[in-house]
Amino acid sequence: MFEALQKKKLGVRILLGVVLGLISIGMLVYLIPGQGSSTGSRADTVAEVGGQPITILEVQHQLQRLSSGGRIPKALEPLYAQQIVKQLVYQRLLELEAQRLGLRVTDQERAERIRSVLPAAFVGDSFVGMERYAADVRDRFQMDVPEFEELVRQGLLEEKFRRLVTDGISVTPEEVREELQRRNEKIKIEYVVVKPNELESKIAVSEADLAAYFEKNKGRYVVPERRVVRYALLDTNQLQQRITVTDGELRAAYNESIDRYRVPNRVRASHILFKTVGKTDAEVEEIRKKAEEALKKAKRPGAKFDELAKQYSEDTSKDKGGDLGWILQGQTVPEFEKVAFSLAPGAISDLVKTQYGFHIIKVMEHENARTQSFEEVRGAILAPLLAEKAERLAAEETNKISAAIRKSSKVSLDEIAKEFHLTVGETRPVAANEPMPELGRAPRFGETVFQLRVGDLSAPIRTDRGYVVLSVKEIQPAHPGTLAEVRDRVTSDIRREKSVELAKSRAEELYKRGQSGEGLAAAAKALGVELKTSEPFPRTGTVPGAGSARQLSEAFSLPAGQTGPPIFLGADWIVYHVLEREQVKTEDMDKLRKEVEPQVLQSKRQLAYEAFRTALEQRMRREGKLQILPDALKRFGSAS
Repeated sequence: MFEALQKKKLGVRILLGVVLGLISIGMLVYLIPGQGSSTGSRADTVAEVGGQPITILEVQHQLQRLSSGGRIPKALEPLYAQQIVKQLVYQRLLELEAQRLGLRVTDQERAERIRSVLPAAFVGDSFVGMERYAADVRDRFQMDVPEFEELVRQGLLEEKFRRLVTDGISVTPEEVREELQRRNEKIKIEYVVVKPNELESKIAVSEADLAAYFEKNKGRYVVPERRVVRYALLDTNQLQQRITVTDGELRAAYNESIDRYRVPNRVRASHILFKTVGKTDAEVEEIRKKAEEALKKAKRPGAKFDELAKQYSEDTSKDKGGDLGWILQGQTVPEFEKVAFSLAPGAISDLVKTQYGFHIIKVMEHENARTQSFEEVRGAILAPLLAEKAERLAAEETNKISAAIRKSSKVSLDEIAKEFHLTVGETRPVAANEPMPELGRAPRFGETVFQLRVGDLSAPIRTDRGYVVLSVKEIQPAHPGTLAEVRDRVTSDIRREKSVELAKSRAEELYKRGQSGEGLAAAAKALGVELKTSEPFPRTGTVPGAGSARQLSEAFSLPAGQTGPPIFLGADWIVYHVLEREQVKTEDMDKLRKEVEPQVLQSKRQLAYEAFRTALEQRMRREGKLQILPDALKRFGSAS
């Protein structure tokens, strides 16, 4: 091998990206050299190929290699184990088939591939030496040289089989045309989305329903352990009322942060935007005419700019009457900025053309660069200073509280509250996963409460209200619920189940009536459900309120004018009627052909290779050269 590595001017150079891709796949299920001849017991064998076992040890080796890098969760190990076995089996099958056909990978071929994958192994045409080569392999691929070179050989052998299977495959113009049509054709539909969650409130649940459902499903309704918690709160908002901040402290904070109070040149402006992005020249001219009409209206005496913005603007600011708020210099595109900063307050611009379209700009206020005075920002400085002082005082108090709790295990919550002027309160009974809104938000509440014994005190816990000390007053053990205790849950479950059934039946009724002469629109109106109409969308598009168009693949096979059967979307149902079909134009096909043709070819080749792989496994099974022992895989757990 090393002689081959040192030969000069090696001929074939395979694309590095392709090679590294093959290696990364191979690394997932690397076949350890020498282990193919393992003589483990049948109990340790997961498969046999050509009389040679694939052992549990080999599979474990691969799992350990992957798990050591944190690349797979423990729960997914059974699934990965199955994939590893599948790849190990296939690699051995290829070796057998290569022997039958006389296919082999030469040292020269392997050396050429290594040179393309690891060019650092050479300086010019000279091999860098075994020590450095081994170090590079270890650093880049986390394996030793024999493993690496065997992996390269296996990759080259599979490439040879791929070429044997796929080199004669081509695509016809008709196949490309069909794929272009499939990818780019669009449909326009009218549709109804029937949502179970919107039907729940319409479902009446009787006492008889509750009793029958509860009796049938009693095992589902266990009331979890609940605890009543007493607490003592050190409220940081109340602490602020005991704190004073002097004028000198405020001025010192102002001077330290003076740059924060520098206001640059800015204007408060509104605009009406007519978008031209993606429009043709003819369309832009029509948009200009519409903008000029709106401009005339805006400049009339008494015109209400905000109402015109709501009527005409295509910007998200239209809902606020076009108000953009304060704009700083350098914050917007130059054409807009130049006009906005030159207008007097109350003035309206002529049409302003930017990369987004035509704007009509109105300036409400103009403010020159300046530094806000101390009096202007006094309130803004005071609030954080008070909060900071209160936090420091709270930290000091909680240290004292913690010390008092540690000092005596017999100290009560009321004694702590009295000594440190804390507010005492009590929660309703709460389960481990329920919030305690009385105490504010803190991630450790549930964990702490369910570790305490009755009467014990917790250390102070930080919440968004301040600091609290917790004490469990009462423990209510978990128990099978009575109907009275779980009434709301039972009611909710009944409504949820019935709403799913109702949604399905509504969808089926819409479909039946939509297929009849009545039509989907009339059926939707009669049933009081909303009928929507989509824009034309491709298979890769989305349908508002319904999600991905991939879920509506059946719709692309229907002619215009036909209603499709209900489709379940995972939670909701959709019933649709195809209004229009848009085929791809010939000129567009010509533009896209070069992009799609290699993709179609690659897809055909991949299908052919998968068919070869399946046929090879089936033939080897028939010939008795392949045997899978799935029971051994149970050691890795269930892959379901």
